[in-house]
Amino acid sequence: PELRKDPVTNRWVIFSPARAKRPSDFKSKSPENPNNNSSSCPFCIGNEHQCAPEIFRVPPDPNWKLRVIENLYPALSRKLDHPNGQNDDSSSELSGLGWVVAGFGFHDVVIETPVHSVQLSDLDPSEIGDVLIAYKRRIEQIKQFDTIKYIQVFKNHGASAGASMSHSHSQMLSLPIVPPSVSTRLNSMKEHFNQTGKCSLCQVQSKDLLINETSHFFSIAPYASSFPFEIWIIPRDHSSHFDELDNKKAVDLGGLLKLILKKMALQLNNPPFNFMIHTSPIQVTDSELPYSHWFLQIIPQLTGVGGFELGSGCYINPVFPDDAAKILREL
Repeated sequence: PELRKDPVTNRWVIFSPARAKRPSDFKSKSPENPNNNSSSCPFCIGNEHQCAPEIFRVPPDPNWKLRVIENLYPALSRKLDHPNGQNDDSSSELSGLGWVVAGFGFHDVVIETPVHSVQLSDLDPSEIGDVLIAYKRRIEQIKQFDTIKYIQVFKNHGASAGASMSHSHSQMLSLPIVPPSVSTRLNSMKEHFNQTGKCSLCQVQSKDLLINETSHFFSIAPYASSFPFEIWIIPRDHSSHFDELDNKKAVDLGGLLKLILKKMALQLNNPPFNFMIHTSPIQVTDSELPYSHWFLQIIPQLTGVGGFELGSGCYINPVFPDDAAKILREL
């Protein structure tokens, strides 16, 4: 066993290979088999009237390739805002039980394809690039609201990964606060920068952890992976905000994301998974830019989170990232 600390997330991880078989045997026990019944799916083309209001579609005609819509069951309310983007109720207050902030925010859904049976990894790199550019476009719209502090882009694939709809989609949740995990990540990256003078993600060069690379991005099994076969996709050039992505890099990232999702499905028996885009807070200061670096995290759902993880904030990973990277690299 070995304990490793991640300089990005500031999290300790226990690597305990005795708790698993060979890494190559570590496959999903319950592969995701998408429901191909599109007749009643509101995300399918022709069923647009069943959805919450549309924000935009690409292209802007009946034969769309992707749509961005409001979430029918939003976690936050967009109806609390004032026309100028200000919100008189957005300031935090200390009650007798703790801090409270009005639940203003945006909860959006990105429908990645009009066809029910098509998954994100089935799209070609330029089509996945269009999905990424849709995230960027929506982020740019939401940034006009001063009350929004952080935007989380994420995808849940499979029921056990949190997806309530089998039609391929992702979500965006725009918050009036900066989540603690984001603050912790920035503080940890700042500490590394103060000690070394370098960005912790720009420094990732280990060939043992590398999976695949392109002109603008590289994918790794992170040094202190919290989960077995966890994967990060990182921009080669230092970039603090995901919405700095341009069309050329979006296609490049689309190709690498497609490759990684295909590899993960083949090696791990098509597991349910989550991916998250970790970007900087909207109002990040100039002094924070040198050490804040966005990346995309992919977590296949192969193990559950138990009492030790919930109680300690530490994770037990039965697969060393070096082994995971080797298996995915050679596939």
